[in-house]
Amino acid sequence: MTYGCQTWSMTKAVGQKLRVAQRAMERKMLGLKLTDKISCKEIRNKTQVSDIAQHIAKQKWKWARHVARIQDNRWTLRVTEWQPRNGKRSRGRQARQWRDDIVRTMGNMWTREAKDKEEWRRGAEGLILKWMDGA
Repeated sequence: MTYGCQTWSMTKAVGQKLRVAQRAMERKMLGLKLTDKISCKEIRNKTQVSDIAQHIAKQKWKWARHVARIQDNRWTLRVTEWQPRNGKRSRGRQARQWRDDIVRTMGNMWTREAKDKEEWRRGAEGLILKWMDGA
């Protein structure tokens, strides 16, 4: 369900859809129906499955650090740092980019901070908490 989640741009809508799908799978694992009226917390306690948003946040954070430490000119680094030719994005509300979550948590100099392991770990805790609240 989370294959390639490191490269996703997480939005509230995507996060909500993933959580709903996860809850449906957990109910199926326990043989429950929606009409049984059992709370999500109770189901989570029985299945002992971690939250999907938290898992995705951890994976994305690990991938971001990996990309930031790349030294040569690989396509992963080029795609991450790519900017439009004219330097401007189109009018209107901007589509969420992959690095927006990381920039919001760590700032524009996130690639420098990724090289400091302890600083990066502190930022990871902040990002996971933001995503747990619903992106």
